[in-house]
Amino acid sequence: MAGSQLFRAFATAADAPPIGDQAEIDALFKRYRWRVMLAITLGYGLIYTCRLAIGMVKPSMIDQGIFTPAEFGVIGSALFWTYALGKLTNGFLADHVNIRFFLTFGFLMSAVCNIGMGFADTLLLATVLWGLNGWFQGFGAPGSVVAMTAWFSNKERGRAYGLWSTAHSLGEGLTFFVIGAVVAYFGWRWGYFVPAMIGFFAAAMMWWLVRDRPSTLGLPTIADWKNDHLAESEASKSKSTLRLQFSILSIPTIWILALSSLANYVTRYAINSWGPLYLQEARGFDEIMSGTMLMISTLAGIAGSILYGVISDKLFNARRPPANLLFSVLEIVGLGLIFFGPTDVPTLIIGMVLFGLGLTGLVASLGGLFAVDICPKRVAGAAMGVIGVFSYIGAAIQENISGVLIDENSYMQGADRIYDFGPAIWFWIGSSIVSMLLAATLWRAKLRD
Repeated sequence: MAGSQLFRAFATAADAPPIGDQAEIDALFKRYRWRVMLAITLGYGLIYTCRLAIGMVKPSMIDQGIFTPAEFGVIGSALFWTYALGKLTNGFLADHVNIRFFLTFGFLMSAVCNIGMGFADTLLLATVLWGLNGWFQGFGAPGSVVAMTAWFSNKERGRAYGLWSTAHSLGEGLTFFVIGAVVAYFGWRWGYFVPAMIGFFAAAMMWWLVRDRPSTLGLPTIADWKNDHLAESEASKSKSTLRLQFSILSIPTIWILALSSLANYVTRYAINSWGPLYLQEARGFDEIMSGTMLMISTLAGIAGSILYGVISDKLFNARRPPANLLFSVLEIVGLGLIFFGPTDVPTLIIGMVLFGLGLTGLVASLGGLFAVDICPKRVAGAAMGVIGVFSYIGAAIQENISGVLIDENSYMQGADRIYDFGPAIWFWIGSSIVSMLLAATLWRAKLRD
């Protein structure tokens, strides 16, 4: 009985009687579109702090002997494995549920997991809690994309997705700068407690601003309101949503895109997760300065997300592959400057800017937008789920391999740990190159309605 009631609570509402007044339809669309975009962008950015907090507490907890780099690899990968599975299953689920309930619940539970992490000082407890956090974080992206496809049409989706993708950079910036300062002044436990408070606020925002599909409010579909239709095959029209979800697994482009995103997420989360440790140990920065440097990358990433949407929509007529190549080059050049350029701060800043611009544009495309383009829009959540499971398998593999490479190439000298990041750096850069080459093979991919 309880399970049935929970299912009904998440089920999408029935369609409301259609509204006949065009002026009312226009007014309601304008009102709810900006509310949905504000919620999924700002709210998703805020809940990101509940996922990235571990990167900021690592140096302090390693220095205090609570966990080793290899143990942090185990804890960190637990989130990525459960997030990968959660993004897949929740992606399929998101096409069927009330997105308002769905997002609110996921954000709330992620905040609760962060509260628990503030008290976790054993490997088993930390691994279990961080793994649960990954599962609940997996509600965010599929739910946000389903909301976006419900309220924004094909020809504006690149810009909408680019704007939403700034949430990644917003969350990273808050984590690197604000949470970094919190850890520096108040200790590692507050590096979890403060993100939890932010997560509770994000959950409240989802409940207040998000609404389910337009038809549940008596509105027409966004494609009808915008008169923005792409041809959908008769075979696709005749399939149920569930059958159509599974049919995307037969699209070869999806598998190549998934592998490209996997490789890209290796680099993305290598910098998010191990960047603070690298900057503090290899460059000698403190928590605040290392957080500031990484925040520069995330600020550039905000511009990168928006630019990717505008460039791919306007300059390349909604074709993603040329933009993918351009942004891949920016990312790899930025990595080269960060790790192999002159060691002065201005060069590091330039590297962070180029890396942030390139990476975040690619995250917008490879991590979801491109998949939504090439799959039927009725199953946007499932498309996000398929790409997401591969993306975060890459992140999980990265976390384990990076932790081992860093651990095995470090040694104790008196009371100090000395690091050699070289092997890990080549692993990260090589993954970016592989991602670029795989994405380039999709030059002629076609859009679908």
